[in-house]
Amino acid sequence: MTRVSAEDAACRIREVGIIAIVRGDYSLSQLRDIADVLEEGGVGVMEVTLNSTSALECIAALRSFAGNRLLVGAGTVRTPEDVDRALEAGAQFLVSPNFDPESAFCAIDAGVLHLPGVFTASEAQQALRAGCRMQKLFPAGQLGPSYLEALRAPLGDIEFVPTGGIDAGNVAAFVRAGAVALGIGSALVAGPRQDLSALRQRVEQLTSVLQAARLEYRMPV
Repeated sequence: MTRVSAEDAACRIREVGIIAIVRGDYSLSQLRDIADVLEEGGVGVMEVTLNSTSALECIAALRSFAGNRLLVGAGTVRTPEDVDRALEAGAQFLVSPNFDPESAFCAIDAGVLHLPGVFTASEAQQALRAGCRMQKLFPAGQLGPSYLEALRAPLGDIEFVPTGGIDAGNVAAFVRAGAVALGIGSALVAGPRQDLSALRQRVEQLTSVLQAARLEYRMPV
């Protein structure tokens, strides 16, 4: 499977604005249905966490099923071994809950976009020096949009993707605070037995709020 360059993956994430996070026990048919709904609604970026059941097989299946319609990444990447396994399965970008320098270097050496998880200014600066300009701010919901705004004051050259506790009620505030994209889990993909019509409604609501906020605050896409 052809890899996507780090810059191309970053551009796609900026453009779409939402990373749909899938975690749990999903069958391949359920994932395909979810992928179709997400892509049809304009959310063409999916992250399958490695602590999900059969995560590597799911990533490989999604890559084969969706082709270029979706950007498929691996989440909960915590070690260089995780990096290798995820890339072998076909992951097009990697996301971590933490900043692990060895994992970051491994991903960068492979030419793949890696979003390390950071929470403090020190962690963010260390990740930037390691080569990670786009970073996952996690858990973002704990301190809210005002915390992102405060971080960006001295760290405006870092692209933050707030994740954890993001929903339709705070999307606009995070966009106003400077988020380049948002990682959204259960507020979007609620679980393997979710009703697909309800998923469509959540996709429509979240993308509508995101687009309106970007227009209002004139955020670049």
